[in-house]
Amino acid sequence: MNLLLVVPCYNENKMLPYTIKKMKEYLNSLMEKGIISNASQVCLVDDGSKDKTWDLITSATQDSLFCGLKLSRNFGHQNAVLAGLLTHINKFDCYITIDADLQDDIHAIESMIKKYQEGFKVVYGVRNNREIDSFFKRNTAKLFYNLLVMLGVEAIYNHADYRLMDNLIIRALGGYQETNLFIRGIIPTIGYKSTIIEYKRAERLKGETKYSLNKMIHLAWEGVTSFSNYPLKIVMNLGLFLFLISLSIGAWAFIQYLNGEIVPGWTSTFLIIMGFGGMQMISIGILGQYIGKIYMEVKARPRFIIEQQLNNSKK
Repeated sequence: MNLLLVVPCYNENKMLPYTIKKMKEYLNSLMEKGIISNASQVCLVDDGSKDKTWDLITSATQDSLFCGLKLSRNFGHQNAVLAGLLTHINKFDCYITIDADLQDDIHAIESMIKKYQEGFKVVYGVRNNREIDSFFKRNTAKLFYNLLVMLGVEAIYNHADYRLMDNLIIRALGGYQETNLFIRGIIPTIGYKSTIIEYKRAERLKGETKYSLNKMIHLAWEGVTSFSNYPLKIVMNLGLFLFLISLSIGAWAFIQYLNGEIVPGWTSTFLIIMGFGGMQMISIGILGQYIGKIYMEVKARPRFIIEQQLNNSKK
């Protein structure tokens, strides 16, 4: 069985030598066991790195186990994953995506392959604990997954982008043309037989995480707005609620007027105006986000551009 590992890399010059070494050792052991063929490879995708990541990838491709893709600029993690998959579609039997930091346990690959051989088209790598996460990250992640489920998004709890897929899934994924990608939400919508493999997530050994709080919030928002229009329904219901409140306040003020009681001061008026104005701005902002996504989709710009490809294939 031919396996391709797709590894997106962004400014990973500190971690990449270790990653390359560990992947080579592990895949060679799988080849010796006869689990994967000698034609299996690792595709290292440089997502517009500004350090020496591409130089390390170029050096690694001297070994036919590795091949490299260099994107013309930073297109983002999701597009880098997609580039590695679509560039090699139908060239391998199955594909596994894994991050370059190796926090996802590489030894779970053997279990994934066994599940694939049992007939599963998708095998999700699911972390079985969040012990290494901070209190903030652990609870915000839980809130994020619960929010996705509440909004009707098909999401695998505690699953990121560590998964095995076969060509059926890759071809179907290629048919999703949206610019705003949230792959972990798309894959479950494709269907086919799937299962999970649990593993223990490790701490990053070298370098720094590329997912800052801002990027995580952006990814979460992409997930929500790409698969649910529930925020728009919230805006509509909120508008209705505020309209009913305004009617109630108007009725109360009219009754006070008939009774000859004048409501003194401007504070109450000011607070009402500010409150309603703030909610209007939030509502317009949410609407703007959806309109902006429509704008980006209509332009249909390429999701990635490959600048260079290196492949000393064994095939």
